[in-house]
Amino acid sequence: MNWLAEIPESPFIEFSIILALAAILGGLGRLLKQPLIVMFIALGIIVGPSILDIVKSPEKIELLAEIGIAILLFIVGLKLDLRIIRSVGKIALLTGLGQVIFTSLVGYFIGLGLGFSSLHSFYIAVALTFSSTIIIVKLLSDKKEIDSLHGQIAIGFLIVQDIVVIIVMIILSAIQEGGDTSLTQDIVRTLIAGFSLVAFTFVATKWIIPKLSSFLAKSQELLSLFAIAWAVSLASVGELIGFSGEVGAFLAGISLASSEFREAISSKLVTLRDFLLLFFFVHLGSTLELSIIGSQVPSALIFSAFVLIGNPLIVLIIMGALGYRKRTSFLAGLTVAQISEFSLIFAGLGFSIGHITNEVVGLITLVGLVTIGISTYLIIYSHQIFEFLSPALNIFQRSKNYTEIENFHGKNKEYEVIIIGLGRFGRRLSEMLDEHSGINYLSVDYDPVVINEWKAKGKDIIYGDMEDPDLLEQIPYNKDSIIISTVANNELSLHLKKITDGELFEGKVFVTAPTRNDVRQLQSYGFKEVNILRPHQMAAAQFYHAFLES
Repeated sequence: MNWLAEIPESPFIEFSIILALAAILGGLGRLLKQPLIVMFIALGIIVGPSILDIVKSPEKIELLAEIGIAILLFIVGLKLDLRIIRSVGKIALLTGLGQVIFTSLVGYFIGLGLGFSSLHSFYIAVALTFSSTIIIVKLLSDKKEIDSLHGQIAIGFLIVQDIVVIIVMIILSAIQEGGDTSLTQDIVRTLIAGFSLVAFTFVATKWIIPKLSSFLAKSQELLSLFAIAWAVSLASVGELIGFSGEVGAFLAGISLASSEFREAISSKLVTLRDFLLLFFFVHLGSTLELSIIGSQVPSALIFSAFVLIGNPLIVLIIMGALGYRKRTSFLAGLTVAQISEFSLIFAGLGFSIGHITNEVVGLITLVGLVTIGISTYLIIYSHQIFEFLSPALNIFQRSKNYTEIENFHGKNKEYEVIIIGLGRFGRRLSEMLDEHSGINYLSVDYDPVVINEWKAKGKDIIYGDMEDPDLLEQIPYNKDSIIISTVANNELSLHLKKITDGELFEGKVFVTAPTRNDVRQLQSYGFKEVNILRPHQMAAAQFYHAFLES
């Protein structure tokens, strides 16, 4: 690679090479059907010091990565309805704390068993407890599962983990500076600053943002610019007061969550988010020095196996004990099967204090790369993995009275119509059925906020996911029931057909298709055209008849 040494050191040339390699590896990943996250981490290793040594401006790459992380967490906060806290707050707190305690204790004893000192084992164990918010949120967003029950629970215990990270980092920073007084002062100062930040977010949400966003919305470019500036600014404030930038950016998103322009802002920032997050993965991979960690591979594999198996297992146990079904517990548990970028920061701080060696830092880094790489596949193929392991997971759930269907007062009913999915089409169908009070219908959705909203209106609704092979077991129906799926996804429609065929369902099943091509594909799956609903075509026909009558 001598020709690389002859290239002038220029950040522009450096970034152009990185982007070109990213496009090549991204295309190769698509061709091989591999996750882009894995390919981009591999890109970071390739351009790092161990192979091509292209990265000469790590601080610039890290800056772009931090902006990408801020926008990512901002978008998550933007889509978060505060009512979700009431739904998943308890399970998020118990699961988050339980996972942290379990992982740190067991990880500590594994470290001692592998011959590490008590102090080194402590650092390794604590580093293993933190899961990667960036990886989890990115993958759940790509799978459109952020709004699902397991997605919201995962976001909840990630917030709990972030709070634990903040406390641990405060303690270590105080130790580095010396003195118990410094520790007490830091904790009090951070608590006061944290409450102040939350209070400011509340005030901004209530009185400042609504007026300001209405003014800015007159220009889409200005609205997007304001959103980015707001996300990055609160992320900076979060860092200045002792919290992570992630917390600040997340609160910035929450402050705009009630805005009528949140969808427009979110859609415009998604592409920018994905572009900037490329640099996060490049930065992550480029920090790995293969020469340092060669001797740590066996230990790293043992710790990685513990994180990949132990973390999901403790989530399964806690959520099962609290009454959640095995599927919800399993899907939420898989999200914590990796360690975080904060683990690397934590290890770096321990190294700067002199508590751990460079080899231990390399070990934690290697565990991070292994677990992030493997957990990416676990999350992407979580539903297929669940179907394979489902029979063995029965020990983790109660035989009845699941938390997902608690307070469902229609357990003893049999419904004539089942509506799956309460988007715009599903809500309109519900309204039409309400006009005919003689029709007994049940709604099914996987968004906890929608479920609580429907319950507040006194309507019968139950939690359910079309990808769940046990979906029909949760729904009280009779042999002549009509199932209507308003979810315009052909793969999910096919999955629904397999479920109903397997249960020998004798009623009628209607599915939704937005385009003619979707109709043809659904017909190839065995659906009759009369059982395929086309919302746009139905709306056009309704308008046409109304136009003729006018």
